Amino acid sequence: MKTAEPGSTLEMSTTIPSGKDIKRKWFVVDASGKTLGRLATTAASVLAGKTNPLYTPYIDMGDHVVIINAEKIVLTGLKADSKLYRRYTGFPGGLREESFIKLLARRPEAIVEQAVKGMLPKSKLGRQMATKLKVYKGSQHPHLAQQPQPLEFHASNAPKANAQKHSALEG
Repeated sequence: MKTAEPGSTLEMSTTIPSGKDIKRKWFVVDASGKTLGRLATTAASVLAGKTNPLYTPYIDMGDHVVIINAEKIVLTGLKADSKLYRRYTGFPGGLREESFIKLLARRPEAIVEQAVKGMLPKSKLGRQMATKLKVYKGSQHPHLAQQPQPLEFHASNAPKANAQKHSALEG
């Protein structure tokens, strides 16, 4: 076993990233025909930085995620008919309920935002991660200057790049 002598360094060391030197990427996700939960888990994982090899749980290592076509999101089964969104106004008797169908017609961005934020940590760090989520109703977004890369995933929720690597290894 190799021991460190005073004044020398070992060859291997653990890298602890600083929050200052993080290079954040931008990803764009088209929600057309995607299942809400599968889209939300992928987006939350990217926002939390879990796709980053230097992932550290107590540092916000995540990238920015832009979700477009939020009005074309789908739910499986009969959930679209029975799902309710509740909020409280702060006044006595102020519980408000709205069905998925009505909220989708009125404000589809809120559905996707709520689903993704619900999968992030409930802390200051989670709220900081949520600020990097941008959701838009249509296919246009104002973040073209950041040159967002498309983030594709298939039904099993694994990113397509990883699926191609696995199929190459099997075949």
